[in-house]
Amino acid sequence: MESAAREPDGVVGKLAARLLGGGSAPVTTVPESAVKVYVAPTNYAGQGFLWARALEQADPKIGARNMAIQLPGGFAFQADTLVPIAAINASAEWAEAEWQAASKFTHVLVEAERPMFGKRFGRNVEAEVAALEAAGVSVAFISHGTDIRNPAMHQLATPWSPYPEDPRTETLQADAEANLDLLQRLGRPVFISTPDLAAELPDSHWCPVIADVARFQANSSRPLFSAAKPRVIHVSSDPLQKGSDRIAPALQPLIDADRIDYKTISGVPSAEMPAVLAAADIVLDQFRLGSYGVAACEAMASGRVVVGHVLPSVRERIRQETGFDLPVVEATLDTLHATVEGLLADPDRARITAHLGQEYVKSLHNGEASARALLQHWIQE
Repeated sequence: MESAAREPDGVVGKLAARLLGGGSAPVTTVPESAVKVYVAPTNYAGQGFLWARALEQADPKIGARNMAIQLPGGFAFQADTLVPIAAINASAEWAEAEWQAASKFTHVLVEAERPMFGKRFGRNVEAEVAALEAAGVSVAFISHGTDIRNPAMHQLATPWSPYPEDPRTETLQADAEANLDLLQRLGRPVFISTPDLAAELPDSHWCPVIADVARFQANSSRPLFSAAKPRVIHVSSDPLQKGSDRIAPALQPLIDADRIDYKTISGVPSAEMPAVLAAADIVLDQFRLGSYGVAACEAMASGRVVVGHVLPSVRERIRQETGFDLPVVEATLDTLHATVEGLLADPDRARITAHLGQEYVKSLHNGEASARALLQHWIQE
């Protein structure tokens, strides 16, 4: 379905439109506030919705709405306006109505350099931006990850890079180069959702991803390592990019010795994740990209120990920008077995790490820092 969003007029896009139909779809409502912020169209991991809420909480003069493309079989993340992909691809009626609504906002945050209004402007982001600004709207961009991450550069940054092994590498390379060219050509404010993306966008501003801390913390009462056999899980949303296939082999000696209960988690709806994380002791994040994102933040908010590979340059940027040391336990796929074994041998240290993780997320990923970045570097300018 991602290919249907990427190429609406391609084979999969046309098939989706034919099978799912176009027709009517919900249109974003325009808030009555003095400052109106529209966030669209990807809502990856529910971030568009959460950034909108963070802005409203930060300033009562702001009303924010997010619009998101709904892909069948997705993870059901909450959104203010959830529009089926078939309507976005095929409905001229919806596209016109959504454009008319968005043009009444004061600010538009474009996610992942993706077009927002279907065929209304020929699915051309630059044309959409020009029309919005002609209507008096201030436009900024936020990059999420694969939309801007340069595979050729990434291969030089870490030996664990998934490129060129990822069969999408050629497409991702072309997308990243085209998107970077667009951002440089337009010269509008640019934000990044994860700090590693500063390698591609050194003049960008970090708008941290948000975890619904209260929702995940509410399920975190079970003490770590309270069961006879610690539970270790890996949440696999993108197996190749996270190194999922190499995790179980690395942990096999611990599994065979019956020292851990290991499970790979995939395809779980967002609403069920708090309970899934609460049942774990150690959560294994990603081991090939050299960063961390929403999944790690939700696990830390749940009071679990998070293990992953984060590049030293990314850890240093976090330290310099926030004053915090990132409490994700460092491990590569080569050192994962020894790292997990060390946590099992010293549960008190693991509990301290988990506590630091929870405090880190409550300080940096609760929405306040995200809203502050958007306000200081765009909305209040």
